[in-house]
Amino acid sequence: MTEPESLYDAIGGMPVLRKLASAFYTQVLQDPLLAPVFANFTAEHTDHVAVWLAEVFGGPAEFTAHVGGHQHLLHSHLGLGITEEHRQRWLELMAVAVEQELPENELLRQRVLEYFDWGTKIAVEVSALPVGTDLGEPGSSPRWGWSGLVP
Repeated sequence: MTEPESLYDAIGGMPVLRKLASAFYTQVLQDPLLAPVFANFTAEHTDHVAVWLAEVFGGPAEFTAHVGGHQHLLHSHLGLGITEEHRQRWLELMAVAVEQELPENELLRQRVLEYFDWGTKIAVEVSALPVGTDLGEPGSSPRWGWSGLVP
């Protein structure tokens, strides 16, 4: 049996990504290390994350069309001061949510966690910059597939 063409399809689409985001942020908001980073958290954030992940993993480009694309995502991290300790805890909690919510496909789970590892490194870098920093044009939203970052 061959894998679906996109990670989005293999994951199960938006319903599964919404469950993943919800399970993850339920943990984050109860975590002593991460909860302060998400002090301004809104329920809309969970949906935006699911929509972002859908686009990144090969689904519809709704984040770009309706939320603001890659530029918006990067700007939302400016000034947050995310540390490597935050990043590692974030990855630990996301791994738990992936285990709970994604299909039992080890390659799929591995690729999804590889994306999160890659993306959180960028979040740490951007979060060290002050709010209002001109990031230039970051280009279109990244896409992540069975072999990692899609060129």
